[in-house]
Amino acid sequence: MSSVLYDAQGPRAKRRNVVFTAVFLVVLAALLWWVFSTLNDKGQLEWFLWKPFFTSAEPWSTYIWPGLQNTLKAAALSVVIALPLGAVFGIARLSDHAWIRVPAGIVVEFFRAIPVLVLMIFGLALFAEYTNVSSDDRPLYAVVTGLVLYNASVLAEIVRAGILSLPKGQAEGAMAIGLRKNQVMRLILLPQAVTAMLPAIVSQLVVIVKDTALGGAVLTFPELLASANTMSGYYGANVIASLTVVSVLFIALNFALTSFASWLEARLRRSKRSTGAVLGAEDVEELNAAEVGGTHGTGAGGAT
Repeated sequence: MSSVLYDAQGPRAKRRNVVFTAVFLVVLAALLWWVFSTLNDKGQLEWFLWKPFFTSAEPWSTYIWPGLQNTLKAAALSVVIALPLGAVFGIARLSDHAWIRVPAGIVVEFFRAIPVLVLMIFGLALFAEYTNVSSDDRPLYAVVTGLVLYNASVLAEIVRAGILSLPKGQAEGAMAIGLRKNQVMRLILLPQAVTAMLPAIVSQLVVIVKDTALGGAVLTFPELLASANTMSGYYGANVIASLTVVSVLFIALNFALTSFASWLEARLRRSKRSTGAVLGAEDVEELNAAEVGGTHGTGAGGAT
């Protein structure tokens, strides 16, 4: 049976794919065996190196849990600040007014072009030189600053691309029934774009969680990866064991985040299915009446 995308495989193609699969599995098994043998020869699989994680709560309560708390704190603060900031700049880049659109574009392109680690180091120097933030809190402030500046600029592009991906008829139809531009953005475009943008947004949130490790590697921020380095020194240089545990925690954390996002995306898609209702003149009048006394935007995205 053929489809639009490809033709059904014949007997030779099926045999070839089976051979390729078998070869790949053999190579993968050989690679895994080489890794296992190398670690075993180096003594990295000795039980005493892994024992603390299975027989004692000390490594979890003293090193892993505090590091995980700092990772979650830095990531949560960055997400809470970067998401709305990115949405504002993304909408501003769609404004009809050049004095809004051009500066927003410059800011987004500037911070998107700078490596996040450079922004963190710059933030650390900035807080040390021009603020009264204590030396204990500076690494956290610097990590959050770098993550916010970089990821807000990336999220701004995601928001802009998500809105532009919608059919032009959505905005034109909304304006045809009397909605103003800020109403079109808030009530028509953004709700639809959120569902389309959600996978890209979640991918960026995962990047935020992982990039907190840069603060531990360079700025002495006591996050999860930094706690693994300290922990491995205390428990007899069990670097592989400590990094394995930390890697599993990062995987579990990011998997939980992506799973929640998938559930949320499916829920949003179900809730936004059309019911066949038609927006009448009375509904438009109610929307306009609700705007009385509010902010009246004139630019795209409600920019004033």
